[in-house]
Amino acid sequence: MRLSCLQENLNLGLSIVGRAVATRTTYPVMQNVLIKCDDGRLKLTATNQEIAISTWIGAQIEEDGALTVPARLLTEFVSSLPAERIDLTDIDQPVGLSMSCARFDAQINGTAADEFPPIPSVDSGIVARVDSKTMSEAIEHVVIAAATEDSRPVLTGIKVELSGDQFTFAAADGFRLAVYKGKLEESISEDVDFIVPARALQDVSRLIGGTDDPVEFTVTQSKSQALFKLNNIEIVANLLQGTFPNYSQLIPADFGSRAIVDLEEFTRATRAASIFARDGSGIVRLVIDSADNGSGKISIQSKSEEIGENQSELDADVEGEGDSKIAFSSKYLTDVLSILETKQVVLEVTGPSSPGVLKPLGRDNYVHVVMPIFVQW
Repeated sequence: MRLSCLQENLNLGLSIVGRAVATRTTYPVMQNVLIKCDDGRLKLTATNQEIAISTWIGAQIEEDGALTVPARLLTEFVSSLPAERIDLTDIDQPVGLSMSCARFDAQINGTAADEFPPIPSVDSGIVARVDSKTMSEAIEHVVIAAATEDSRPVLTGIKVELSGDQFTFAAADGFRLAVYKGKLEESISEDVDFIVPARALQDVSRLIGGTDDPVEFTVTQSKSQALFKLNNIEIVANLLQGTFPNYSQLIPADFGSRAIVDLEEFTRATRAASIFARDGSGIVRLVIDSADNGSGKISIQSKSEEIGENQSELDADVEGEGDSKIAFSSKYLTDVLSILETKQVVLEVTGPSSPGVLKPLGRDNYVHVVMPIFVQW
């Protein structure tokens, strides 16, 4: 292998695949990045056996070849180089990579390309395309509700449902549920559903960046892998197997009190309350007061026996029952308020022991359900 490329291009490519490099593994080669000449371009690939990320960068190829080298070492060295041309040549004994840039020279020991784990190929299956902005927004709105612990692996994923020209993303960790509905660029040939690891979709969202091109993803017929295609980037994710909860049954069909409140004010008051809630089990109490003319208010309270207490009031348009009370985890409440993109938010409450529902006013494509915390009022 003998080629040359620009430092900034190689640095960008390594940053793209870096998220897929295994950090803890019994196979040292999985901490490497695969460098390969591919159709006149330089292909970089990394995998941790859950996801594999590949990207292509422009290069002047003089001789084809492939090998793997430690990803962290290569990334740190390339990022320290000046913005000049880098010449790369493979070495047979010992197997490694020779690099030259301006007045910098280095030799990095590596391993043969055939020792690198094979990347699953997704050549056929059900193909769907989603607007990149819509895809990024959908992921951001649901990934906060995915579980981070592996006690129930299926809950660390996001349920994806494709039907006609519609898609639905859903995530639930046992304490909250987020559901986002959107439109595909075109109708698909058959309906399908599967579960993608939330971490994989976070990487997709991170790599969408400022691209305007639609995101194309292919799901194998066996529902074992999914391929996401972006600009010069491919992400292959191993799908989760198991039964996802029937989330539609977890969304309350009606409410006792419904309050419409300014999102910015609600967020500010919740963050202020969360400061006092840190030493009070992270609990924020909400009290909805209604009036005969539909106007009302929401009182947001938190307290800690050691540091004190906090209370704020917000004007709200309230309908339904008189006064309603509910308590939430301050983290869960702050998480959902921070990702909503609307001027006003709707809060629906049935009672102190029933789930609360938050959603943006005027949009029916997103709903967030939060389980309440039992407290003494």
